[in-house]
Amino acid sequence: MDKEEIISKLLAGEMKLYQIDKFSENATEALDIRREFIEKYSDCELSQIANYTLDMEMAMVKNIENPIGTVQIPIGVAGPLKINGEHAKDDFFVPLATSEGALVASINRGCSAITAAGGANARVIADKMTRAPVIKTESLVEAVKVKQWFEDKFEELKEIAESTTSHGKLIKIDPIIIVGNYVYPRFVYSTGDSMGMNMVTIATEKVLEKLYKDLGVHAIALSGNLCVDKKPSAINIVEGRGKTVVADILIPEDIVRTKLKTTAKAIEEVNIAKNLIGSAAAGSMAYNAHFANMIGAIFLATGQDEAHVVEGSLGITTAEDKDGDLYFSVNMPDLPIATIGGGTRLETANEGLKIIDCAGSEKVGKFAEIVISTVLAGELSLIGALAAGHLAKAHKELGR
Repeated sequence: MDKEEIISKLLAGEMKLYQIDKFSENATEALDIRREFIEKYSDCELSQIANYTLDMEMAMVKNIENPIGTVQIPIGVAGPLKINGEHAKDDFFVPLATSEGALVASINRGCSAITAAGGANARVIADKMTRAPVIKTESLVEAVKVKQWFEDKFEELKEIAESTTSHGKLIKIDPIIIVGNYVYPRFVYSTGDSMGMNMVTIATEKVLEKLYKDLGVHAIALSGNLCVDKKPSAINIVEGRGKTVVADILIPEDIVRTKLKTTAKAIEEVNIAKNLIGSAAAGSMAYNAHFANMIGAIFLATGQDEAHVVEGSLGITTAEDKDGDLYFSVNMPDLPIATIGGGTRLETANEGLKIIDCAGSEKVGKFAEIVISTVLAGELSLIGALAAGHLAKAHKELGR
């Protein structure tokens, strides 16, 4: 079947998009046919989507289905950003992919203030990835038995889970929540340099096979939303998920004045009124100005799962006037990231990670400290701009 015949069948509804591969010599030809069909179906030209350098045949193995090309987003760098971390100890130029004018410039200003003040302190304080199935029992009494089974057999279950992976470690199964005859056990793993969602899902499934064998009950869903994956949640704020990271800095009064054009007292007041009281009044789970801006831009530049931006947006910004000097900090309890696997294998994303020397194994701690320090820079700059009354002016000049 030639290309024109395939497109004709697609337009007539006689063939599905995924079936194109069976009649194509290779993945690239199937991609081109699929795109030409979309052009005809939508009556548009996709010349820019067709213009790419990625190895799409490789991407189709792990990263995408029914591809028609790629999307391009401008990528800039902010820096140098000096970091005094446990893993990240250097000056970095951070890659940021965004179409929001003024964002990179703002982060760059925060980097300038931080570097002039001697650098950001950054630490990874926890590492965990979670999967929480929902198990249905006959009654509350049976649900309690299931809960007890998980608690009594933890060491055996740990061995079963870890038999499925060379990197993941089952840390605990906690909390185990019972609602009526439903049981929600939250499996907590460490996953190393991988973000680990697939890893922990496979490991948890293996444990559930043992549960069915022993007690005859089964999970009705491998994810019961207690994980909590790709949604804002109180449990992730309290317990943490992915990497839990913190960063802070003490900025001398003269740098606050010359770099941020304001005072520590003004920044402290804006932070309290906006990030703390304003967020509380709104019922927000995120007590910060715009963590998501920095997280989204870094995630797109380095091949992270973009849906996890919603988790990365959680966290608290604090600011304190210390006799004219400014103490400023950010915490992020829920940062799911990776330096291997997933989208990090895509060529452009891998290059983004290489800019900050975070591509490959044994680099995720460093990456996490760079991410939180970049968030610190972005928060500092925005709160400083608000305190100085410069926000509208910056967007008028750079982002209109």
